[in-house]
Amino acid sequence: MPEYLKKGDTVGILATARKIDLATLQPGIKLLESWGLKVVIGKTIGKEQNQLAGADWQRATDFQEMIDNPIIKAIWAAKGGYGTVRIVDRINFENFKKKPKWVIGFSDVTVLHSHINNMNIGTLHAIMTISAKSATPEAIETFRKALFGEKLEYHIPNHAFNKPGKATGELVGGNLSVLYSIQGSESAVDMNGKILFLEDLDEYLYHIDRMMMNLKRNGSLKGLKGIIIGGMTSMNDNDIPWGHDSLQIIQDIVKDLNIPVAYNFPAGHIKDNRTLILGKNVIFEVNSNETVLKFQ
Repeated sequence: MPEYLKKGDTVGILATARKIDLATLQPGIKLLESWGLKVVIGKTIGKEQNQLAGADWQRATDFQEMIDNPIIKAIWAAKGGYGTVRIVDRINFENFKKKPKWVIGFSDVTVLHSHINNMNIGTLHAIMTISAKSATPEAIETFRKALFGEKLEYHIPNHAFNKPGKATGELVGGNLSVLYSIQGSESAVDMNGKILFLEDLDEYLYHIDRMMMNLKRNGSLKGLKGIIIGGMTSMNDNDIPWGHDSLQIIQDIVKDLNIPVAYNFPAGHIKDNRTLILGKNVIFEVNSNETVLKFQ
């Protein structure tokens, strides 16, 4: 794990994908400052190349400078969208491996989570800077706890689709669409023996089926110790309905796995986006009353 933060430490904020202006980030900046942290604004904030926060080389350079800067203890993605996969192969992680720091975000940042978790380094699946103004108090508090190394433990109400069981293992995953898109690349996470977290946004239901079938058929699911399904938000259907919602689709595909599975975990593209420490070992238990997730 990277070193946890303490008051006086510096966090860098940058854009690895879509463009964003500085004014929009003020609630997130003020949040960090309220915790006694200093903030460095990346060169990508305010930059623009069509949808993206500057050209690929500019976004890659901004990220490279921040991971190589010893003063910066954590890097917080300002916004998601799409574009992080276009820069990950431009980054030299050699200094980062020697002195890792927290990389924070979700959604499109899943590319970085997966790539860095493959180095046996932990990352924070948490709110973006842009999310600070709308996130629930619970989401913000779990982000603070994770950053400062305080105890992180979840007790989530039972869902009807849950499969009971208990497992211990490394937590990996993130956005299903992004994980699907990097299968076969060096950024793809080896899921064998791991506990997999998945969430997604604004996908057609048959896309969810297609992506989950890919994970099943390529063997990724059979070696898992557990599965946690987060927010499956704002899903779309065709004129002729698929016939099942996203959770029913996933339930049908994982039903033969003899592992604990939890649904409706509060993480993903929702206001109550609670922080998960990816790359860290967890105790995961699903029983008739609740889902328990403890970070070791």
